[in-house]
Amino acid sequence: MNVHCGFVKGTKPGHETGFDIDNSDLLEMEQCHGVVVASAIFGAFDNMLQPKNISKYSEQTVCFYMFVDEETKSDLETEHGLNESKKIGLWRIVVAHNLPYTNGRRNGKIPKFLLHRLFPNARFSLWIDGKLQLLVDPYQILERFLWRKNATFAISRHYIRFDVFEEAEANKAAHKYDNASIDFQVDFYKKEGLTPYSEAKLPITSDVPEGCAIIREHVPISNLFTCLWFNEIDRFTSRDQLSFSTVRDRVAAKTNWMVNMFLDCERRNFVVQEF
Repeated sequence: MNVHCGFVKGTKPGHETGFDIDNSDLLEMEQCHGVVVASAIFGAFDNMLQPKNISKYSEQTVCFYMFVDEETKSDLETEHGLNESKKIGLWRIVVAHNLPYTNGRRNGKIPKFLLHRLFPNARFSLWIDGKLQLLVDPYQILERFLWRKNATFAISRHYIRFDVFEEAEANKAAHKYDNASIDFQVDFYKKEGLTPYSEAKLPITSDVPEGCAIIREHVPISNLFTCLWFNEIDRFTSRDQLSFSTVRDRVAAKTNWMVNMFLDCERRNFVVQEF
């Protein structure tokens, strides 16, 4: 079963789509048949951090990909050098061209949510935001949050907020996005049935994720979920915490699928943020 969704304007993801990738890179990405760890830095906004505590087996079998734009590539060449292998440490660097958005953070949502399109043969993926450093072997993370829980999608809860309406107000207070756009998005969801989080929603433990790390199996249901989630980011604000619960609940209403939402302190055990 193929799920056709998400950002694409050409005949093939990465080719004449508005997020263009060189053919040599696309061919290499197609060779990733197991686990992919991916991240992105656009606008030279973050420093590239090398994964730590990675086993020799993972170094040989896991694909590590860092998506960048031309500006970030230039910085990496100056700081690290970039040879024909296009690798810096464990990271295989892929330059995306013809970016669809003027905002680097929004462009970063494309690989974040559409890895199954960019790596059509991968079975599992771990996404980490560009500001994070991976500290634990990928197979250990998959075992802890997917395989042990019999889950296909795992993400941590926000460390302090569980309610979308509270998250929206916090975003406005921190000037994360313009207030009118945030209000419009939340009002739209409210009219569609979004309600404040309460214990009545149990076993759902939160409506707000800490979305900087995503662990998933590339199966149709989780692929559909991330595609639908990306579509909300494309039409509303890029604040993915605001749209998460609406998309999750739409999918869950028609299936028995659930997201494994784990404590954020567990997430901080396997990634650390550079300040």
